Amino acid sequence: MVSNGVYGFVRHPMYLGAILMFVGAPLLLGSAAGLGVAVALSLVLAFRIRDEERVLAAGLEGYVEYQREVHYRLFPFLW
Repeated sequence: MVSNGVYGFVRHPMYLGAILMFVGAPLLLGSAAGLGVAVALSLVLAFRIRDEERVLAAGLEGYVEYQREVHYRLFPFLW
C-alpha cells in the first residue's frame, strides 16, 4: 500500500479530485442545476467508497493496516 504523497492524507485522492471537479465546474459556470448534479454524484461516490473499502479490507492483504495508518477516506480531518 502506498502511504506517501497524497495517499498519506486520504485513501481515495482520485475520488476527491473528481468531487472537486464535479462541484467546481458548476460553481465556475454559475449553474444551480449542475451543483445539484454534483451533490448527487458526490453521494454516489461516498457510497461506492464505503462498499469498496469493505471489499478491500476483506480481500486485500495489508489494507486494514493501511486504514489504520491513513485515517481519512476522502476529506482530510473530516471523513
